[in-house]
Amino acid sequence: MTPAGQRLAIRTPSDYIETGLRQSGTIHVKKPKEFWDKAAPRYARSPVRDEPTYQRKLAVTQGYFRPDWQVLEFGCGTGSTAIHHAPHIQHILATDISGRMLEIAEQKARDAGITNIRFQQGTLDSLDLAGERFDAVLGLNILHLLEDVEATVCRVRDALKPGGIFVSSSALIADLKLHWRLLIPTMQRLGLAPT
Repeated sequence: MTPAGQRLAIRTPSDYIETGLRQSGTIHVKKPKEFWDKAAPRYARSPVRDEPTYQRKLAVTQGYFRPDWQVLEFGCGTGSTAIHHAPHIQHILATDISGRMLEIAEQKARDAGITNIRFQQGTLDSLDLAGERFDAVLGLNILHLLEDVEATVCRVRDALKPGGIFVSSSALIADLKLHWRLLIPTMQRLGLAPT
């Protein structure tokens, strides 16, 4: 387990469903687009809290990639992870519900000279993938924000090519220290966490 109660799972969706998601609750987001649009500039300025762990997760994930792979990342935020992965794959479709997050992501990709990422606004449920299938689907730091994780994992399964992988790293509310579990509702009321 990584610090802050996170786990890195690289599995097929059927493995994921069989092992289940150990979670005592989720942070329910009533107006996610509005929250993340407003939070985007602050989110983009905030540093990664645990850089060594983040770099390790990038390296582990990239160890599975092949240069000809097509990857989907849902909940990409400001695109940092997609930008890190782009040199290791053929193409990545990076999606987020927040248009403001994607504006920042597109600018970061342009600044980095990355051209093999397509950013698209939407949720995993709202995307029209028109039969597109991916070698890998990334759902990072997002599952704890979703109301129906099992349905999401089923959608991921449908988006994967045979033998494809689902990579997830998400806070597990049950594993957070007690003070964080108690503080989250207050943060939500103050607009500092999704409500």
